[in-house]
Amino acid sequence: MRRIDEQYMRTPFFGSRQMAASLSRQTEQRVNRKCVQRLMRIMGIEAIYPKPRTTCRRPEHQIFPYLLRNLKITQKDQVWSTDIAYIRLRSGFVYLVAILDWFSRYVLAWELSVTVDGQFCEDTLARALAAGCPTIFNTDQGSQFTSDGFTGLLVSHGVRISMDGKGRYSDNIFVERLWRTVKYEEVYLKAYSNGREAKDGLEAYFHFYNTQRPHQALGYRTPAEVFSGDSARSDEQSKERRWPPGRTLVDLGKTAGPSLNFVPNLSN
Repeated sequence: MRRIDEQYMRTPFFGSRQMAASLSRQTEQRVNRKCVQRLMRIMGIEAIYPKPRTTCRRPEHQIFPYLLRNLKITQKDQVWSTDIAYIRLRSGFVYLVAILDWFSRYVLAWELSVTVDGQFCEDTLARALAAGCPTIFNTDQGSQFTSDGFTGLLVSHGVRISMDGKGRYSDNIFVERLWRTVKYEEVYLKAYSNGREAKDGLEAYFHFYNTQRPHQALGYRTPAEVFSGDSARSDEQSKERRWPPGRTLVDLGKTAGPSLNFVPNLSN
């Protein structure tokens, strides 16, 4: 799974055949395609070219149109989006969901879960909506996001719902870029032993990402500076604790992360 995850970050357009061939070349051993298919399903990943996603969609759920094509994003809370990523552990894995403000790249809320059901996505959305409300909320067509519970929360807050086209990686590109950043700057460097360690590491990293990591696309400001109108800059410059190795955990401020008791220790 670790090798598949790392290869997918480099070549998200690889299907199971190309993935198996690439891994065979890397390991100099024959990698079975059916085994790769099974692991990719477990991890919730697939090649980015358009194709049916029968394992993820629920035909009884309503699918909403994509609203972001040619839309100019000019302010915070104009568009939020979400997605789920697989996070490997030394023994097992967990799933990460995050909600991102498109204009500022600010991570509004996130959660880890040992299962990929819809409840942890609904809980994360509820925390984000408690602090603010977007005009449009964009997701893919996964059953976690098309469920009545998830869409009902958005409708009750007067939010317009947008959904990616089937298999269209680029429709939710800012969250896809977030996953790449999180995995290369945090997950792959740490090799978490268990869910608790993953939670602690990601808690510190998302604070760093929001408040200390400058983005070129934001004029080398941080997401927190853009989201809050630059008021976070002086506060963060005075903090002594930082994210890189040797760090201690920091207060997440406005970022809504998970509670401390949501992930069992998967190393036992």
